[in-house]
Amino acid sequence: MFREIPTSRPQTPLLDAITDPAALSQLPQSDLAQLAQELRAYLLYSVGQTGGHFGAGLGVIELTIALHYLLDTPNDHLVWDVGHQCYPHKILTERQLQMLSIRQKGGLAPFPKRAESPYDDFGTGHSSTSISAALGMAVADKLRGDNHKSVAVIGDGAMTAGMAFEALNHAAHTDANLLVVLNDNEMSISHNIGGLASYLSKNLTSRSEGETTAALFEALDFQYSGPVDGHNFDELLPALDAALNRPGPQFLHVVTRKGKGFEPAEADPVGYHALTKIEPKHKPAAPKREKYCNIFGHWLCDMARDEEELVGITPAMREGSDLIAFSEKYPDRYFDVAIAEQHAVTLAAGMACREMKPVVAIYSTFLQRAYDQLVHDVVIQDLDVLFAIDRAGLVGEDGSTHAGCFDVSMLRCLPGMVVMTPSDEQELYDLLTTGYLYPGPAAVRYPRGSGSGIMVERRPRKINLGRSKALRRGESAALLNFGPLLPAAKEVAERLNLTLVDMRFVKPLDSEMIDTLAEEHQLLVTLEDHSIQGGAGSAVSEYLHQAGLATPLLKLGIPDRWIEHATRQEQLTECGLDADGIAQAIGERLAQLA
Repeated sequence: MFREIPTSRPQTPLLDAITDPAALSQLPQSDLAQLAQELRAYLLYSVGQTGGHFGAGLGVIELTIALHYLLDTPNDHLVWDVGHQCYPHKILTERQLQMLSIRQKGGLAPFPKRAESPYDDFGTGHSSTSISAALGMAVADKLRGDNHKSVAVIGDGAMTAGMAFEALNHAAHTDANLLVVLNDNEMSISHNIGGLASYLSKNLTSRSEGETTAALFEALDFQYSGPVDGHNFDELLPALDAALNRPGPQFLHVVTRKGKGFEPAEADPVGYHALTKIEPKHKPAAPKREKYCNIFGHWLCDMARDEEELVGITPAMREGSDLIAFSEKYPDRYFDVAIAEQHAVTLAAGMACREMKPVVAIYSTFLQRAYDQLVHDVVIQDLDVLFAIDRAGLVGEDGSTHAGCFDVSMLRCLPGMVVMTPSDEQELYDLLTTGYLYPGPAAVRYPRGSGSGIMVERRPRKINLGRSKALRRGESAALLNFGPLLPAAKEVAERLNLTLVDMRFVKPLDSEMIDTLAEEHQLLVTLEDHSIQGGAGSAVSEYLHQAGLATPLLKLGIPDRWIEHATRQEQLTECGLDADGIAQAIGERLAQLA
């Protein structure tokens, strides 16, 4: 049992000899426990150096070794759901020496990625896709006459999503050779809730009475086996081997412990879901500033105190979206629906039909999973639902799978939808109030991490719908800022003597302000932490065209390519969205117009 993160590289002679899974398969089974100990030590060390997902990987050390020991990867197919747990897999598949680059610009991706390695059969990052993907591979092999094995490893948290059961339902119809391994650690990112979690837990504790989980999955025509101890090779290997060699859909229930082998993570699996890199002790700690999600958490509790109709809904992101205090103060009005974004949105719609006021706290990248429900169930019916969209824009080290680059383009095309882009913590608080008081569907998008650190005045204050705020009067060009890039915009406006306006609303746009700026300036420039295609700049462009205004427009935002993992500041620089990049782009366009 480890109690501290190693700060120097541990001795791992067995692990160092594993150049690929073929070398692993040559080890005697008696060496696997020692290999697991070395792999756990190396994982602790490497994540301590880089930061990253942590607890889930510790929990699947033995399972990862066992799968690669028995499978013929990369010929056989191994799909890891979500991918939080993929670090041991990466270490065993020719990437051990690259682990110190994970989540860094130009380094290993934080999730499985097909372009990175032939051992990464499917790119993941979002939950509950593994069974569908592995089934697709199994069906394709069947059609091609290939005899490869297909395995999906899915957690009990990811099993709460409907897509997992859609795939299970279809698998029996295909009769494909598919093995689903349920990694049951009673956790997603936080503790699991809901009927499935209760069912699994109940049947694990009542096996002696003959009750097992078998009935649930055998009803879907899977051959069920387990539960087996996922940390005991003497149980795990025979069970896996048997399931891999039976024809048709197989389901193996494996019980593991998140954070296994690291005492603090076993005691606090939520807190140790991910780890920031260990900084040298002599390095002074940066002043702690509240994150945007913390401001949302304060606002939600403040508003709920006076608004009895307010309910908070999250798809398994209580900690990430900071609904912790709300869930404790108002438990009857707090709804964690598990990893079920579609259900979260339609649940909110149903509540709004009965005069409640739902606030759906959801990451931008996960709102993509519920777009049909947003359109069909909320917006068409003009229901009074507020979406608090966290992690909007570039998110840094989690990379392209978690970036929130498309929510504005998804939302602003919907009739009756209000879309707001606060530039700092105070505006976030005020625009959440504005969206809550708007009698229809509204969304406030805000970034990951901290803002400028300003003190927020926590009292309800409504901003007039569609009203921007002029911050500076300049010449030649007007810079229209949408969202959290305002500090860079202010620096550029001072440097180039530009007019600067904080637009705040993508929909409705402040058309009067745009008319004035277009009349008085040689160039309009839009700035946003969002895809240029379909974003706020596109909204301004459409308005200028419809109004017959010929003022040139420069749109600055995230370019039409995937922005890979790096620090958020590195990503902004790559996109030309730091102060130097913004100033250069505006200077070049002004020179063209001269």
